[in-house]
Amino acid sequence: MAENNNTNENQNNTVEDEAQVQQELSEIIKIRHDKLKELQDTGRDPFKITSYDRDVLNKTIAENFEEYDGKVVNIAGRLMSRRDMGKANFIDVHDSTGRMQVYVRINDVGDDNFAEFKKWDIGDIIGVKGLVFRTRRGEISIHANEVTLLSKSLLPLPEKFHGLKDTEMRYRQRYVDLIVNPEVKDTFIKRSKIISSMRTFLEKQGYIEVETPVLGTIQGGATARPFVTHHNALNMDLFLRIATELNLKRLIVGGMEKVYEIGRIFRNEGIDIKHNPEFTTVELYEAFTDYNGMMRLTEQMISSIAQEVLGTMKVTYGGEEIDLTPPWRRLTMLDAVKEFCGLDFAAIHGDDEKAREAAKSVGIEVSADKGWGDALYAVFDEKVEEHLVQPTFILDYPVEVSPLTKRKPDMPELTERFEFFITRREMGNAYSELNDPIDQRERFLDQMKLREGGDAEAGMMDDDFVTALEYGMPPTGGLGIGIDRLVMLLTDSPSIRDVLLFPTMKNRD
Repeated sequence: MAENNNTNENQNNTVEDEAQVQQELSEIIKIRHDKLKELQDTGRDPFKITSYDRDVLNKTIAENFEEYDGKVVNIAGRLMSRRDMGKANFIDVHDSTGRMQVYVRINDVGDDNFAEFKKWDIGDIIGVKGLVFRTRRGEISIHANEVTLLSKSLLPLPEKFHGLKDTEMRYRQRYVDLIVNPEVKDTFIKRSKIISSMRTFLEKQGYIEVETPVLGTIQGGATARPFVTHHNALNMDLFLRIATELNLKRLIVGGMEKVYEIGRIFRNEGIDIKHNPEFTTVELYEAFTDYNGMMRLTEQMISSIAQEVLGTMKVTYGGEEIDLTPPWRRLTMLDAVKEFCGLDFAAIHGDDEKAREAAKSVGIEVSADKGWGDALYAVFDEKVEEHLVQPTFILDYPVEVSPLTKRKPDMPELTERFEFFITRREMGNAYSELNDPIDQRERFLDQMKLREGGDAEAGMMDDDFVTALEYGMPPTGGLGIGIDRLVMLLTDSPSIRDVLLFPTMKNRD
């Protein structure tokens, strides 16, 4: 009984503390609004300032001190800290490149400017004109002779996320996250550099970047549940794309022999640390090569991106060192299942019942309507991925899970497809592309049967794509890589939400 009383008392204290915090916050906000009104009433409204003549960034001064020492500069940024010594203050001003210490003294900026400056709040946007120097402690600083309020912050910043430690709130208020958390900004700067490095690599290989529609009349190119929208003028439903594949391969038919697209993909599926309903991929297609060519390109591209952006091909993710140096391990799905599960699916090739029994022996139930290929894939998916820490290509997927892939000539139940895995997760997918229009139509029909049976993720018949293949598509290799997962790897980020500026979030009540 005493324990329950203690619990109730703790809950009451928590409620009272929260109420006190809200009251203090309301008082702070009121004071800031009052300060703004005073400025506006005296004709000094900071929101009427349209620009500021900043001539240098903080990082540029820090990295080139000898060039700027003793020179007058204009910087601008957010006021992030203040050390008040009466008639002189040291403040920190942060811009997009980092912090700069500023020395503000009443004798230098004047009585009126200093009196106004003393009323400014942490979070305000300010401009500083002054002389670059180094303090006695050796810190590069600016000795101000003029300070200007450029924008008023009406809400107080969380103090190093005191009161904003909730991870979900950081994702919802990314703007605050970026202001007070420099490593978050660094992640997104690296993301931009990763994508830029990828473009440079592909362009050097002769690839052309293209754009294809986000809205389409057919759900295809992948197995996934789509988002559906309605076009009023045409009075028709449209699908947000779940892949860029089919349109890019149309371009291969048209004679554009190396094409790629970096773009947003939309899938109406669950959300977890690896999945967001909208995400970014790169898909690329090259004529006259196959999945072996795509393997070579994959390991070369990702290792070169790591070297360019991070300065090394060895990265740390979740405390484990990952070596991206080519060549990466190549392992067929049959061999992977045999190595990690002790099951030899090659020995029972073609026997659906024995395949289901083999899967059941390692705890995986496969329904009676599923055959050898489905059982093989189910075992791999459930039992093997967890072992694939270092970069590994898994080759030769069953045709049942590869509707757009060319079959292996010596074993048509398998396809010339690979996925590559790093840190126990799939990072990308590649094919020797199916270019037989007759086979492609049959596979579309198989997908339609699944769809008629209630599988909302199954693809639709794309007659125009079959028509394109009938004009003739050369042997082609295709590759898709999840850029968000690649950024997670190269920035040691545990969740996809850590590498998306604005991840999809459920509405708050």
